[in-house]
Amino acid sequence: MKTLPLYVTLYMTFLQKPKYHIYALTGFLVYILCTLTVNKIYFRLSGIHPGDGVPINTAITYYIAEAAFCAFLAYLLSLPLLWVIEKNSDFSRFRGAMGARVLAVFVVVQVAYTLMLWPVLSSFYQLIIGKPIKIEKFMRILNMTYFAGMYLIWMFTVVTVKLVQYLKQEKIKQLQLENNLRDSQLNTLKGQINPHFMFNSLNNIRGLILEDTGRAREMITRLSEMLRYSLTKNGVNTIPLKDELQTVENYIEISRIQFEGRLHFTMEAAHDTLSIPIPPMVVQMLIENAVKHGIGKLPEGGLVRLVTTITPDNFLHIGVLNSGRLELEKGGTRLGLENIKKRLFLIFGDKAKFTLKEKEGFVEACIILPLA
Repeated sequence: MKTLPLYVTLYMTFLQKPKYHIYALTGFLVYILCTLTVNKIYFRLSGIHPGDGVPINTAITYYIAEAAFCAFLAYLLSLPLLWVIEKNSDFSRFRGAMGARVLAVFVVVQVAYTLMLWPVLSSFYQLIIGKPIKIEKFMRILNMTYFAGMYLIWMFTVVTVKLVQYLKQEKIKQLQLENNLRDSQLNTLKGQINPHFMFNSLNNIRGLILEDTGRAREMITRLSEMLRYSLTKNGVNTIPLKDELQTVENYIEISRIQFEGRLHFTMEAAHDTLSIPIPPMVVQMLIENAVKHGIGKLPEGGLVRLVTTITPDNFLHIGVLNSGRLELEKGGTRLGLENIKKRLFLIFGDKAKFTLKEKEGFVEACIILPLA
């Protein structure tokens, strides 16, 4: 049996589940039958309510028809209220305005229910009983509180179920994240401490010792910082962006020994982005792909540009552009990109985005992360 992707099963709403509609309609009907219809039938059979000469069988028929219509109307009007609840029930980012929207729609639904209920019940009563229905205003107001209570019970049930689902989903995501971090630890270290990069760097530094001892010492320091960073940050989920940018600078400076004048690098990091937490080694992996698979294939070299900004809609935008064409090779490149996508989803869910495209002679990799 084919299973649905994780992001589909996590965010499927009640409105998309056929079973919910069956349960909701049945629940409203059972609630009204048990709390209203049964009482009316009991009062009629016991003689507490005389019935104005209406035969018992006819009265019972009306009571059941009344319950069926009330349940159907309650279910029908619960759909827009459910839609609003699901659009405003992100427990990870819940705000007071979300609750206010739900409350406003709840009031509108109550008013709509009252306005639609009595004309139809009057028609049912006239059709079944044979005379106009007589209900005092006080009883109509009392019935409003009854139906409001019914909707509150329904809302409490829906929110409770969604909260339980959310907690389960968060637990599953946390377990998946922990398992992913453990299972991919060796692959991540392999990507961070690439044997070819290490070999080339040490050879280049060895040659640099004879030419420029001071710079060779600096490159050894930068390489040791990269190794320390990869080992100390590998066990955490997020780090400040500024720490990642330091590793990027170390990687670029070491790569410049090999590429010499062919590698041009610019970085434009907005100051208000430096303390924002991001997954470790994500930006460094994008830079490494840009240098290795972009600049490395251009005899004349090219430009790698890193830009970090906060978008107007309050997201962190990380863009890495490099000269060249988009060519996804099998193996390391594709594995690295899939690893980035998976880590972003497990940490941020569907709020994070990763795109890779070619545009006007440049390859652009873009990561968008939520700030809250």
